[in-house]
Amino acid sequence: MEIQLQPHKKQEFDAEGEENRLLQSEECETIPLSSQQQPSLSIPLDGVDREDCVYAAKDKIHIFDLESNGNTNGSTVVPPFSWKKLWLFTGPGLLMSVAFLDPGNLEGDLQAGAIAGYSLLWLLMWSTIMGLLIQLLSARLGVATGRHLAELCREEYSNWARLVLWFLAELALIAADIQEVIGSAIALKILSHGVLPIWAGVVITAFDCFFFLFLENYGVRKLEGVFAVFIGTMGFSFAWMFFDTKPNEEELLMGLLIPRVSSKTLRQAVEIVGCVITPHNVFLHSALVQSRDIDIRNKGQVQEALNYYSIESSIALLITLIINLFVITVFARVFYGTEQAKDIGLVNAGQYLEEKYGGGFFPILYIWGIGLLAAGQSSTITGTYAGQFITEGFLKLNIKKWLRALITRSCAIVPTMIVAIVFNTSEGSLDTLNEWLNVLQAIQIPFALIPLLTLVSKEEVMGTFRIGPLLERVAWTVVVLVIMLYGYMLLDFFLSEVKGLLFGFLVFLGAAAWISFIAFLLRHSGAISSIFLKSPNSEGFSLAN
Repeated sequence: MEIQLQPHKKQEFDAEGEENRLLQSEECETIPLSSQQQPSLSIPLDGVDREDCVYAAKDKIHIFDLESNGNTNGSTVVPPFSWKKLWLFTGPGLLMSVAFLDPGNLEGDLQAGAIAGYSLLWLLMWSTIMGLLIQLLSARLGVATGRHLAELCREEYSNWARLVLWFLAELALIAADIQEVIGSAIALKILSHGVLPIWAGVVITAFDCFFFLFLENYGVRKLEGVFAVFIGTMGFSFAWMFFDTKPNEEELLMGLLIPRVSSKTLRQAVEIVGCVITPHNVFLHSALVQSRDIDIRNKGQVQEALNYYSIESSIALLITLIINLFVITVFARVFYGTEQAKDIGLVNAGQYLEEKYGGGFFPILYIWGIGLLAAGQSSTITGTYAGQFITEGFLKLNIKKWLRALITRSCAIVPTMIVAIVFNTSEGSLDTLNEWLNVLQAIQIPFALIPLLTLVSKEEVMGTFRIGPLLERVAWTVVVLVIMLYGYMLLDFFLSEVKGLLFGFLVFLGAAAWISFIAFLLRHSGAISSIFLKSPNSEGFSLAN
């Protein structure tokens, strides 16, 4: 029997039938339903094997027992806290947190420490908290709907807007991936005493990324275990550097508690926020949480999953905060106020550290190289994952998993190889390139955050799990603040770089298009009117309720 699926149309929910708004599919697709419709069948897309889905039913980790799964008709009972279940839910937050520790972050950290000393540690802490809020909203969207952000954007927006969002997301992902792969290549060059040039490191990183993705065939938990090792390696390496350099404890505490920004450190302040909140990570987290088998018809299961994901993500980002703090304080202790402070970058940071602290039982140069390699390797894998979700979600490309990985990886590796060959011998050129890559990511960030908040605020998408008015206001405040900071970074960069009438005119057109598209997304979301018309209440603030 052949069944035709009608396009999803948004409808108002009544209070009695919200549990039927979505039926979770065991296949690739889930079909949203309003309470007025009959229960549907989940049907695999023509010609697509279930094994080729990003997370096929057989690949998902089973957490809930048969008794808790038995009631799928809107049960709201949330079982007591279980350490075993928390352990089973642990994993997606680790993969998500890697974006807070990629080589671009490390470069922002070391420059912030060298130029601003300890004074921006408070901003690192608060930007991580803002990043946590955004990532929890992304996880909430994925758990409550059973679909990830790119898929929902495909339905939410018209064809032209969807294609623009996809193009900008791919552009930002390529920019981030170039930074990550180059970071790994620099680490390999450091650890090989310069024997491996940057382009060779790029080739190695490209192929070993596929090796780690191959581990997914042996189970999601195996891959998550690899990431735990990567993060543990970074933590150990940078903690070693931290205690080896003996930073000033009093200044460190003051840096965390007392907000300070001067005109000389404003650029580093903006870069810290920019490094922590990355566009592709917003898309990634909403997909990663679907690696657990959750019946979205069962409200109790959904709420329990949200509770555990909130705990897991908070712990993961606390670890990243500590690691980033280690890096900033090391370079603040060693280079703040020195002549090298303005010239330091990923390429020469290890050498400068070696000149200051030299040999020892294990030379600090190699400690830095190992930490950088772990950051680069882990972030390139998550970048590949994000590319698969973005491509599949926006374009609905139903192709073999290995081919999808090859396509998304090639989109980043090919330009990275070109960059590696062109900029192999010039540290200054690599720093300039890094600034342009940051600009590409800055351009995209509003187009990840605004759709996210638009969707999590809609009852027809989220049902009872939509965010409340108070949390909605807080979230939009954070998004506006982040967009303003990115806007300042873009303005500062182009004012210093734009030379010539033609280039200036092109930049002006690009800025006008950027602002116009942001205005279109805000108007589509209805955020401005809804935020000021609604009164906040205590129910809306908790991410877990």
